Amino acid sequence: MRSRSIGRRPRSAYPVLLLLAPALAAGCAAGTRPTATPTNVWDGPSPVATAEQPAAATPTPTPARADLRHVFPVRADNVAYHPTHSVYPGTDIFADCGEPVVAVTDGRILEVSRVDRFDKRGPLGPYNGGLSVSLLGDDGVRYYGSHLSAISAGVDAGVRVRAGQQLGRIGHTGNANNVCHLHFGISPACRGHDDWWIRRGVIWPARYLDSWRNRGNRAPAAEVVAWQRKHGCPKAPTTTSGAG
Repeated sequence: MRSRSIGRRPRSAYPVLLLLAPALAAGCAAGTRPTATPTNVWDGPSPVATAEQPAAATPTPTPARADLRHVFPVRADNVAYHPTHSVYPGTDIFADCGEPVVAVTDGRILEVSRVDRFDKRGPLGPYNGGLSVSLLGDDGVRYYGSHLSAISAGVDAGVRVRAGQQLGRIGHTGNANNVCHLHFGISPACRGHDDWWIRRGVIWPARYLDSWRNRGNRAPAAEVVAWQRKHGCPKAPTTTSGAG
């Protein structure tokens, strides 16, 4: 079946990359890893990000305000992504390394990982994303981007950001298989434990990305609310494999 990849000014390399998307779950070569001193890492909930709310509490997303703008998470002309993903819901957005990654909507930074702790020998899951940023939108939805090559100065837990503000740059840290791309996940912001298995994505982002790419404003809050009402905040992953 012909891929339903979406892109603009596609290059010959991107169709090959899209065929590799399921293989990203296998891990990645070591590559060059940033060694910057971390400010917040995925070892646990950030005290800055969670100071306004008890650790045991779990926020529930609310339907997005009519005026809450959403934008495509990568600011580049040459971008491609696939509507599906290996093992769990998420989307890999392919673009050149170094292209800007931006905030999808207005909100507050939840957590930041500035050090690539991924090791293909394990553990699989907690550090798959390499350099990563998690944003809690004003719509109550958590937006997660990983495999970054760099995170912008001043992007720290608790900081307010606006839609379109640069958060970092495309890279291939973590288990990105040395392919430059952004892993993008949408989920509720569960609290009280390191929930990487939720943060990496629980609903399919492609139809929202399609809208934002075409300057639409389709909002995922209602779907995230429905998912959380059904599943709550699972305390453990069902699988430790997969990218992100």
